[in-house]
Amino acid sequence: MIMYINITDSKTADNKGSCGTLVNYLEKENRMDHKNEPEMWFNQNSQHIEPYEVRRSIDYNIAKLGKADAKFFLVNISPSQKELEHLTAQYGHHPSKAELKEFAVQVMDEYARNFERPGIDSSADLVWYGKLENHRYFTHRDPEVKNGEKKRGDLKKGNQMHLQIIVSRKDATNKIKLSPMNTSRGTNIEHSKKMGQFNRVEFKQCGERVFDKQFDFQRGLKDTMAYANIVKNGSLAQREQLGILEKAAEIYTSSKPEIADLAGEVTAGLFSTSADMLQSIGKTTGELLDILLEPVYAPIVPDPVEQAHKKRKKSQAHEQSMVMSR
Repeated sequence: MIMYINITDSKTADNKGSCGTLVNYLEKENRMDHKNEPEMWFNQNSQHIEPYEVRRSIDYNIAKLGKADAKFFLVNISPSQKELEHLTAQYGHHPSKAELKEFAVQVMDEYARNFERPGIDSSADLVWYGKLENHRYFTHRDPEVKNGEKKRGDLKKGNQMHLQIIVSRKDATNKIKLSPMNTSRGTNIEHSKKMGQFNRVEFKQCGERVFDKQFDFQRGLKDTMAYANIVKNGSLAQREQLGILEKAAEIYTSSKPEIADLAGEVTAGLFSTSADMLQSIGKTTGELLDILLEPVYAPIVPDPVEQAHKKRKKSQAHEQSMVMSR
């Protein structure tokens, strides 16, 4: 399993109106769990934000947006079971909620930078609010519900901790429109700077890199979104390049960050051929290139039949030489 990071227009409500319905939906755990302290909303400035503050802030940050324009977006950040197990090992029985919230702040820093817009440099330039959720619930789409094993709304087992983030369409100044659904890079560089752009694949990969750095997580090649994306959607050339990286991953006994980074570049289509990728590797990390190009060592084991044959021929030649010398 890999980390799941997704951006949607809306969840249970249309994002072209008030975010109130979505905020209310994300308060479901606080309404259902009366034993524990309620999970408060948070952002880069505070860990104790009330739901009404979230709704008011997002709903008022809509200057010059029309009725048909998106007013907010939902970002879902769900670490995999493997990643959550790593956090449990580091922080105890339950992963540190404070650390996960700090991780969310850094992910939103990457969200802001991905637009490549002047003045949009970090999460502080956005209007956003996060909510940590401890549980997941079965829905009508789950096979367990369809075959009658579970009921809709039943809790899923295991560590299901994840993060939900509502982010405004407008920046913190309420002047700049920012849409992660805009993937157009424009007809030229200047047009792109004016209209903005957002690479959702790169954003998701940034989330992996932030997690690995913050929590010292050794991510294997097959645990990357890039690997899954190439296997599912990659071209023949990309799959060939991935095969070379798989060979490198098998050679190394421990995780090698350069391999995962290269997989990200492969899925971005930066290399036309495997030769192009190898040339790039030579410029960045000679050690990895040497390993990929070196022949696989296989010890030569003498063939006993062939050895006996050679020994007989040598003996016969020696006897013939002795006869001729007499």
